[in-house]
Amino acid sequence: MAEENKLDVLSSSDQQNKKEGKKLHLNLIRNYPQKNAEILSSQYGFNIFLAGLLLMFAWAIHAVGITDRDLLSYLITLMLIQLIWMLWYIFGSYTRRRSIIEKDTDAGARWLRCGITLFAVITLILDSFKIGYYIGYSECLSITEGIFPVTHTVHTLLQVYFLWFHAKDIIQSFKTLERFGLIHAVFTNLLLWANGILTESKHQLNEHKERLITLGFSNITMDLHTPECNCTSSVCSIFSQGIYYLYPFTIEYHILASTMLYVLWKNIGRRVKHHQQQKIHFKFHGITAGTIVGLLVLTTTIAVLVVYLIQIGRSKSKSEMALTMFYVYAITVLTLMCTAAVIGLIIYRLENKSMDGSESPAKKLDSDLLVGSSCGSWLISWGSILAIISAETHPGYAWYNLPYSILVIIEKYIQNLFIIECIHRREDETSEKAIEKIFSMSSRSTLSLTPSYEVFSEAVTICSEFPYLSNSQLSLGEGCVENKKNQENNNSIRLSPSSVAIQACRSTKLNKKRRILKNIAAFLFLCNISLWIPPAFGCRPQYDNGLEEVVFGFEPWIIVVNLAMPFSIFYRMHSASSLFEVYCKT
Repeated sequence: MAEENKLDVLSSSDQQNKKEGKKLHLNLIRNYPQKNAEILSSQYGFNIFLAGLLLMFAWAIHAVGITDRDLLSYLITLMLIQLIWMLWYIFGSYTRRRSIIEKDTDAGARWLRCGITLFAVITLILDSFKIGYYIGYSECLSITEGIFPVTHTVHTLLQVYFLWFHAKDIIQSFKTLERFGLIHAVFTNLLLWANGILTESKHQLNEHKERLITLGFSNITMDLHTPECNCTSSVCSIFSQGIYYLYPFTIEYHILASTMLYVLWKNIGRRVKHHQQQKIHFKFHGITAGTIVGLLVLTTTIAVLVVYLIQIGRSKSKSEMALTMFYVYAITVLTLMCTAAVIGLIIYRLENKSMDGSESPAKKLDSDLLVGSSCGSWLISWGSILAIISAETHPGYAWYNLPYSILVIIEKYIQNLFIIECIHRREDETSEKAIEKIFSMSSRSTLSLTPSYEVFSEAVTICSEFPYLSNSQLSLGEGCVENKKNQENNNSIRLSPSSVAIQACRSTKLNKKRRILKNIAAFLFLCNISLWIPPAFGCRPQYDNGLEEVVFGFEPWIIVVNLAMPFSIFYRMHSASSLFEVYCKT
């Protein structure tokens, strides 16, 4: 009998192992096509991106046989392909509107879509300026320079519509085709982003060369691309100057669009756990100090930018004065930001809440972009530090450049920790369930004696376990529960739901912590907007101080700055959007 039982056990275990083996085999077979499609689509995207970068490089160095017409024709073709795919997806989603489409609640936040819409509107203004510029110089410009802004306008309008209504979709049908369509859209936006950076960088470099010529530097060749014919309109100069002031906004638009499309690509075929979405509410309450100081920094930034652009390049003494003023201003702002971020980190660590380990492409991408885009300014800062150490002679403003460069590295390091610490914090689900139970119990007008004591005891238990809760939660303290013994109603105990809901039973200690965190988030948000403005609108001391160019050489240092500066500009805007989310979640 024992041997028969052993045989039965062995046979059952063998059957179970076979079933598990079959399941594993089926899972592998099912996952192979998805993984292959992901690899194939990503390789396709990298190839069209590298081909576009090579065209841009050839145009920038004036390669033989490569003109701006070839580059613009390539970009127009990519945009047209993306337009066809987006139209196919939108019409297909309408035909399948009755089917259940899974959504990623972490992707495509409303504030992010509003931000990309704002940048898109300014991008449309830029396209209208380009169309007007082409009309004025139509006699000597290629027709592609007129087709490009028109195609880009249609592309922008349809893409914003697509991102507004489909950024949260988790695609489960035609997955292979959708992967190629989305990755094509991602790298098309990256190429348009790179094209905007290249065009703006060439303009900034020409302005920098003009400043160096006025300061006495010789043997500098200008690289101007002015049309060879006269303008037929009197507003051509307004269009040509206005275009370069609007490029920072279209650059931000394309990088934001590419990140949202990338999250949509990563979500294809993904299975998500259905949970209640945490709504983010913006309330302007209790952030007076942080807002006032932040607005003061923003006002000072605008004033410093105006003075810098007026004084730089006028004479040697005025340029040195402008550089010193900028460095002193930046050192002060960065010191305040470091202090605020450290205080915020200390408060978060004292709360001792667990981190959210769930796999969310949107959250992971936010963290990766924060760290990745920081490398741009870190590269420039380390170059400045090495130049100051290696230089034989040091002008007066160089000693302000050293602490400024060190603070840029430290501030981004601490700020990244502060943002990631908040975004990846786990919500306390246990307290929410307990609160819902209390609300459901207390919703009755009159409770019997025994259940009333149970509700009260449970409320006190929750108070002891959760001494503080967030805005959407409950904490029971003074005034939370009204114990009203009414002899006429069988000595029942009544709970006041309005008192429970309005007071939210938050302890005074938590209120102070949350108020401090909200002020820190508001202050850092405005500071990042402030630090985005100067480099985006031409205030670049890395070009103008001349120290790094003496050590590394003119051309090498200009290449380093042109490659790294766009990432630094993007970091400030991405940090501002992340800090807005931090403020709403606090």
